[in-house]
Amino acid sequence: MPFSIHSAAHLLPVSLMLGLALASCQSRSVATETAATAAPAAATDTTKAIGAASISRYLRAVSADEMLGRKPFTEGETRSTQYLADEFKRLGLQPGPNGTYFQPVPLVEITGSPSTTLQIKGKGQPLNLQYKTDFVAFTQREQAQVSVTNSPLVFAGYGVVAPEYGWDDYAGLDVKGKTVVVLVNDPGNAGQDSTLFKGRAMTYYGRWTYKYEEAARHGAAGILIVHDTKPAAYPWSVVLSGAISPKLRPQTANKGADKCALEGWLTLDAAKKLFRAAGQNYEQLYAAANTKGFKPRALGGLTLTGSIQNKLRRQTSRNVLAVLPGTTRPGEYIIYSAHWDHFGIGKAIAGDSIYNGAVDDGTGLAALLSIAEAFQQAKQKPQRSIVFLAVTAEEQGLLGSAYYAQHPPFPLNKTVADLNMDMLWPYGPMKDLTVIGYGQSELEDYAHAAAKEQDRYVLPDQTPETGMFYRSDHFNFAHVGVPSLYASGGFESRSGGKATIAQQRQNYTTTMYHKPADQFDPSWDLTGIAQDAQLYFRVGQRLASETTFPKWREGSEFKGARDKSMGGR
Repeated sequence: MPFSIHSAAHLLPVSLMLGLALASCQSRSVATETAATAAPAAATDTTKAIGAASISRYLRAVSADEMLGRKPFTEGETRSTQYLADEFKRLGLQPGPNGTYFQPVPLVEITGSPSTTLQIKGKGQPLNLQYKTDFVAFTQREQAQVSVTNSPLVFAGYGVVAPEYGWDDYAGLDVKGKTVVVLVNDPGNAGQDSTLFKGRAMTYYGRWTYKYEEAARHGAAGILIVHDTKPAAYPWSVVLSGAISPKLRPQTANKGADKCALEGWLTLDAAKKLFRAAGQNYEQLYAAANTKGFKPRALGGLTLTGSIQNKLRRQTSRNVLAVLPGTTRPGEYIIYSAHWDHFGIGKAIAGDSIYNGAVDDGTGLAALLSIAEAFQQAKQKPQRSIVFLAVTAEEQGLLGSAYYAQHPPFPLNKTVADLNMDMLWPYGPMKDLTVIGYGQSELEDYAHAAAKEQDRYVLPDQTPETGMFYRSDHFNFAHVGVPSLYASGGFESRSGGKATIAQQRQNYTTTMYHKPADQFDPSWDLTGIAQDAQLYFRVGQRLASETTFPKWREGSEFKGARDKSMGGR
């Protein structure tokens, strides 16, 4: 799971962390009934293929020192992706449509060095904002240098255009060539009115990535997001650490020319200074931005000047995928996904420099391979095709899954669902199944039925304000309309209750997360991971036996993309 801004929820206190981990369309009633009444045939087929022993075997292999930390663009990538391809071949799975187990993913590494100051001019004395202290900046443009010069500054609230909520922060505002200043999160989550958007639950409009996309769509030269720790759910240090590191970006035909030249963040104090320089009051603007009917406005004639020097390195990474063809409807697909990448070899801690990524996301890979083995061993073969997908560069911003979604080897409108596995907890069986983004799709009905078979209860995401639904690879499938499930146990241990698992997760976050210490431990109890993998197997098995397609719930921001996609079926 990505760090920096993508997964800063892992920095939250224990009380908030508890719930984080975890063909034609049909009606909700049909999905519910099908999932609830599906026969448990072949449930016992999973016991040999999906058990602690198989999880352990695969987990040891993918997180071994020999994999060199599985970092893209390194020997660790070559070794780990070849291992996955060899295992898929050993299991008798077919390669992708291109005849190989690899999908090339062209990426560019951009190492940016911003100017030490952003120069603000226009009223009274010039205001110079200091790099790292007041702002961070970066770019997605593949250029040796990018700059904005005397770019007019405008305030556009949250930078959101959401017709379904009757909200447009760009209404009547021409931002071509200008630099937009926006607030973090969305009006319902960050503001005081719980009736706006989805209230406490963050929507996609609250994601910083969306804000950059929307500003670019409107032709802005630059965009700066105002950081505020509470609505952001992570401190400035998280923004800073992510900003100063080299970034992998997708290679594009126009070399990122359609992106804003400058993307970045302002500290809250710097934003207040900026608004004062414009003759504006931050608190008043904040209150206005949280009111329906907000009108964007220029910031008192102020302009911004800044630049970024870039070093570029282009290379091709790869997703790894394999297919088990369906028996009667091979042209319809169910995807199981997990990310293979981690951080490679880095700064030594306690004498260890290999960032093995055993939990993150060796556990997901182990579950993926165990599920593939279970499908091959099952007496009842799936009627729909099953795709096993291990994606690259999740830690760099979900890039491998984004590439798959934009260049799908299998048609999206023939793709039934994505079942994603990321960071499964090696602490024994759980009573709960925590569903991140609960309330989004009918896949939850299948999860309920499978959990009931295991005598588990389904728990909605306990911290929806952190937007975890948008921070793992399933999101890129959701973004293009494919219903997605991201769930696991991790809230209530069968043996130790809630307090024990909370302490274990806190210990992992403090001492192991994104550190060399995240390595295989023979004392781990892997039966809980096996339990989650068995549940996912059952969900996929049921989906594979149907002719209907699960749908997004009414009100989901992804329903429109699916409806549009399915219209071409």
